[in-house]
Parts: sequence; structure tokens; C-alpha cells
Amino acid sequence: MVISKDLKSMICALFDVHEDEGGVQRVVTPMEYSGSNDSVVVRVRPTENGYSIDENGEAAHYAMMSGGDLDSEVVTRWLAELNDNSRIVYSDNETLSIQVFDDRLIAPSIFRVAEAAQQLHAIAAARADRRQSDFKEVMKTVVMEAAKELKVTYAMDVELPIAGGLKADYVLDTTVPMIVIAASSATRLLEAEIIYMQYRAEKKSGYVLAAAESQNAVGRKQYERASYYTDKTVVFDNRAFAKLILNTGLPIH
Repeated sequence: MVISKDLKSMICALFDVHEDEGGVQRVVTPMEYSGSNDSVVVRVRPTENGYSIDENGEAAHYAMMSGGDLDSEVVTRWLAELNDNSRIVYSDNETLSIQVFDDRLIAPSIFRVAEAAQQLHAIAAARADRRQSDFKEVMKTVVMEAAKELKVTYAMDVELPIAGGLKADYVLDTTVPMIVIAASSATRLLEAEIIYMQYRAEKKSGYVLAAAESQNAVGRKQYERASYYTDKTVVFDNRAFAKLILNTGLPIH
């Protein structure tokens, strides 16, 4: 039994290579992003003088989806060290890539980019896991006090009368119900958008107010988009949020 030959075949079988448009080779690696079943995927793109090898911004995307902070000090320091110690570049569109001009460097570069993608995601996501945020507790106090001042009742963790079983963090019993979403991740902010669109499609009465823990927590692009698909999306600030609830102009029973 020749172990080396069998081992080589087994290792190679772990990588799936697909040919996409424009000569792009998409390599699905056996490596996974921490805490998920998402494989690290690397793309090899032909350029005028060689090849660009990148992970298509997926490491940053998955990190933000899990509430990771890509602008934290530890991530910034890690990216600076990565840039100093390798030829991998982190671009403005949040993508890790490396340029090669020799075919023999493609395979090792795929491994380097995949490894860097996995590390970026792990570092950013770990920061989110360790962060002891009082975001939801502070919001609870703000909503309670605002409801008291408006002299309306409110409910917490409310399943809404729409398809999908989506829930509001709070619903204030104004004439047009105020549906408050505490968005500590891009996924939760996306749910606020879905709630808003379903209420409009079904002609239900409701005002969707989404509060993002921070732009970093939900992703800048997602935050900017949400303002078009909710009645109001803001970054949470306890004083400003209380005033916002009190000054929405929604009629009271």
C-alpha cells in the first residue's frame, strides 16, 4: 500500500475547482469560517500580467453578519502585520487578495489567501463574542421610559402578524403600532427590512423603527440600505433614541 499516493489523492479530493465566466477559477476549499458551515472560497482571476487571487470579500461579509467589528483595534493591527509580512492586500472593498505573475505560485497563494480569510473572520467575530454590550438592556430602559411618558402600553418580543414568524423587540401601542427592532447584526437589520416590506405589501398598520447597535455591527452598506426599507433606521444613542420615539408624531389612542 503506497500511503503517499493515496494521501495525495485524498487531499486533492477535498478541493472543488469550478470554472466561472471570464476565465475565473473558483476554488472551494475544505477550510471553514469559524462557527459556521461556510467553506472558504478563493477565486483565481486572470489579469494582464498574471493572476489575482482573492476571497471575494466573503471573510468580511460573514464576520459582519455575525456582528464582528472589522474596524476594531485588534483587526486593524492584524491587517497591518499581514501587509508587512506577506504580499496579501486588504482593499477598500474589504477583500483580501494577492497578485502573482508565475503559474507555480497560484497553488500556494490560494492557501495563503484562504488562511488569511479564515483568520480575519475569526478575529473579527471573536471580538463580537467577547464584547459585553449593554445595548439591549439600555434600549429596554429607554423604551419603558418613553412608553411611560407617552402613556401607552408596550409589549416585548412580539411575534408579528406576518408570514415567517418574525418578531419585534418591542411594539408600542400607539394608534399606528410602533415596531421597534434592536439590530445588533446585519441579519437582524435585514429582518427589519423584511418586516417593513411585508407590512406594506399586506397593507397592515405599523411603523418600523430600527436601531442599529453601531454601523460596524450591521455593516455600513446594510445600514445605508436599511433607511430605504424601514420607516426609520438610526444608530442607537439612548438620549437621541428616547427623543425619536417621543417625537415620531404617531397618534396616541
